[in-house]
Amino acid sequence: MDPKFVRGFSLKEALDIVYNDEEDSNGVCDIYISPPEPNVLTDEDSGDEEGGEMDNLSRGQLSTAAEIRLSDNSRITGFEDVSNEEGSEGDNSLLESEVSQIEKCGPSTSSNKSTKKTNSTKKPQKKVKETLKRTWIEGDLLKTTAVFPQPDYTNFIGKSPTDLFELFFDDDIVRMLVEESNKYALFLNHPDPKIESDEMKCFIGILILTGYNSLPGKCFYWDSESDIGNQLVKEAMRRDRFRQIMRFLHCADNTKPNYKDKMWKLRPLIEKLQKNYLKYFKPTENMSYDECMVKYYGRHSCKQFIRGKPIRFGYKVWSLNAENGYLINFDIYQGSNPKSVTEYDNKFGKATSPLLIMLDSLPDRNLRYQIYTDNLFTSFNLLTELKQRGYGVTGTVRENRVPKDCPITSKLDMKKKKRGSIESKISKDEGVILVRWTDNAPVTMASTSYGIEPTSLVKRYSQSEKKIIQIPQPRLINAYNKYMGGTDRMDEDIARHRIGIRSKKWYWPLLTWLIDTALHNAWIQYKSAGNSITNLNFRREIVKVYLNRFKTAPKRYGRPTTSRNSVSMNRISDDIRYDHKDHLVVPVPNNKRRRCAGEGCSSVGRTQCNKCDLGLCVECFYIFHIK
Repeated sequence: MDPKFVRGFSLKEALDIVYNDEEDSNGVCDIYISPPEPNVLTDEDSGDEEGGEMDNLSRGQLSTAAEIRLSDNSRITGFEDVSNEEGSEGDNSLLESEVSQIEKCGPSTSSNKSTKKTNSTKKPQKKVKETLKRTWIEGDLLKTTAVFPQPDYTNFIGKSPTDLFELFFDDDIVRMLVEESNKYALFLNHPDPKIESDEMKCFIGILILTGYNSLPGKCFYWDSESDIGNQLVKEAMRRDRFRQIMRFLHCADNTKPNYKDKMWKLRPLIEKLQKNYLKYFKPTENMSYDECMVKYYGRHSCKQFIRGKPIRFGYKVWSLNAENGYLINFDIYQGSNPKSVTEYDNKFGKATSPLLIMLDSLPDRNLRYQIYTDNLFTSFNLLTELKQRGYGVTGTVRENRVPKDCPITSKLDMKKKKRGSIESKISKDEGVILVRWTDNAPVTMASTSYGIEPTSLVKRYSQSEKKIIQIPQPRLINAYNKYMGGTDRMDEDIARHRIGIRSKKWYWPLLTWLIDTALHNAWIQYKSAGNSITNLNFRREIVKVYLNRFKTAPKRYGRPTTSRNSVSMNRISDDIRYDHKDHLVVPVPNNKRRRCAGEGCSSVGRTQCNKCDLGLCVECFYIFHIK
């Protein structure tokens, strides 16, 4: 692509092109927009990805970068920059003068005149129509007979859960967290907290524990009441020290920000984990590429809303997973990504571009991987590109991405056919098969690896016959259902024991998610080495090792408050204190001395209440038990 067309245009300009285009006025197109700039904080929810209308757009939304995809799968990728750079005063003045008019009246043809008055004249790029004429034939696609080597897990045999976790979350990461956390405390003009590596590991162990031992708040783990608290945590680290480490926990140097990267605060940790995930990945034939969500309800420009997802609000992460759920690589979606490849963005879009980058980083790129994608990513461009690289691709396809010249039966006509009906067409030049199968609704899939045969029988309930029937299912759909769930399996495993401590910092949910993914990958490799253990017990083993090996002996407890209005601080419930039953003065065991719990009394004696288990002198005993 010509370099002058890589800038892109705003959503407002994209709407003008669509509304004022007479050549394709009756066609169908999609407009893709990216999140606002990192300095723009918004809590507005986006619309449904599958469709829906957008109105009452704000100035920030109208100024975001956009891309138009036409019904024939061609793209309008940008504008020719004649004068000012992106973000110039001419662009801003144009938006400010026209936002109100656009919100009320829609796109207007007068925008060209307004553009001429400013110094930001832009000329739309002409549409690039699809010129490829495909030859479609009947038939079936046979799966290649190439043998994929079996993964070798012998390096993981004999390693404990802690050893495997430290392969991914290694000492280099711990040292980085310690150094940056101490730097961040000094950056805030606080005294040096002098955090050490052992303390950081103990802190991480407590975070892991909160995933399966949930309490109302983090302070309750140090509560002295018998009905709450955790003895292992209390003996491992003091509460105030835990708070201090959590306050200053940092992954990047705040004196060297990179504002082009919205994830710069987490980027050093992300890169180290990505490197370790690829290093200890044992190649498996089947991989799935999908999106996962990290729950977050705060205000941040990268927050997404996806209707119908188990987690609707949060950060979107593009994930490449093995069929057993192992996270091979990932990329947190942030719109304009400084690590993106312009060629991939223009050809495949921002959703699919990270997949190509992840495949480029695989350690064994010469193997014939089988990749499974859903309809958000699958396109004929992707299928042909990955086939040329030697990879097989299978995925569901959206209706507007089916080539116009394909003679396959439409979805409306397929819906009228009997359940289990199958129809297919093969693009002879590209070697891509397109299959439509009638289930509860028509399903459209494309593949470069699998065809229809051999079909398998699946059970469905027939409303007309009032019984369970069997219908044929094509081979590629059976393979897709079997191998596509790697990302969903990872989400399910992490959600069972997700780290439970919360924070107000925007990056905290992502930071804890990264720790959870390291635990998840370690557990997957531990099981693959022939060990049988649940996710819960795997985490418990790591917690017990970290909290016993790296614990810091707490200082002795101070004197509790003697306030009559505080139940927890008096260490005795008012219901027991004032019940007037079996309260007796007894000597302190072993003739030890205890400070009197009476209000205003500073004496230290050798008597106590046998029921309240509090030190009380004889003078305060009666007053203490009377309201």
